[in-house]
Amino acid sequence: MARDHGGNLDAAIRRFGGVALDWIDLSTGINRVPYPVPHVPPQAWQALPTRTDMDLLRSVAARAYATRADVVPLAGAQAAIQAVPFLAAPGTARVLTPTYNEHAACLRAFGWTVEDVATPDALHGADLAVVVTPNNPDGRVLDTEAIAVLSEQVGLLVVDESFGDATPGACIAPDLHRLRDNVVVLRSFGKFYGLAGLRLGFALATGPLADRLRAMAGPWPVSGPAIEIACTALADTGWQAETIARLDRDCAAMDALAMARGWPLAGGCPLFRTYEVPDATAAQDRLAQAHVWSRVFPYSATWLRLGLPGHDEWPIVEAALR
Repeated sequence: MARDHGGNLDAAIRRFGGVALDWIDLSTGINRVPYPVPHVPPQAWQALPTRTDMDLLRSVAARAYATRADVVPLAGAQAAIQAVPFLAAPGTARVLTPTYNEHAACLRAFGWTVEDVATPDALHGADLAVVVTPNNPDGRVLDTEAIAVLSEQVGLLVVDESFGDATPGACIAPDLHRLRDNVVVLRSFGKFYGLAGLRLGFALATGPLADRLRAMAGPWPVSGPAIEIACTALADTGWQAETIARLDRDCAAMDALAMARGWPLAGGCPLFRTYEVPDATAAQDRLAQAHVWSRVFPYSATWLRLGLPGHDEWPIVEAALR
């Protein structure tokens, strides 16, 4: 499968013109109402992060994710995905699909034999198994009981919860300490907080798996400014609750617009919606005429995914959809 991604705004500009500021990029699941960036003290820019800084980030993240597992900060969830192939000797990996294509691509690039499977039961017996929950792009959620059972049936289990912040009750992170120490959970900071350019994410694990992840990460895996901003944002429970409520309202509004156009919901989560359309490429092109960029998929001619607009972007998106 090709390593295609959302966020490919350069391609939209080449085809349809304009500059980046002209566009509303809904091709990703990144929150377009980002966390208000606090003041970053000069020391955070000038000095290497200290062990105390890193310990504080790990502690704040553990509270935010309600986990007793070890928290390993990394330069985005993508950095964790890049590390996964080296957590065990290459063998057979099975990925629950359709899903984010970087998991399979990274494993294949570093010697793993990768099999795409359509059901959780088909993951059983794999040396390494990958599930994304909530899944990108159909929003499929694998419940905590199913993940616990799966952890007993595979060698290493990777659970990507990059879109989990808006649905904390559906996440395995709080129960990770109760599972075998063969499970690693991936969390993204940039998506929910709308600060993807910060390049921050976390791997959650226990026992030797956590030790190996820390060793691979090295002493300064994230920047001082990222630590400062994330410690404030991860502790801001008021903003988190307000954002979850707003995203729920915005999902309902986007679904209503899509249904009015005759596009039923194929799936999604509070950060993106995927619709069944007659021709996904044609629909993407029509929206692009209004400089609204969406996401299509190489494995589906009828799925179109849209992120949720920011406050001032709704009138443009509503007009484009009408």
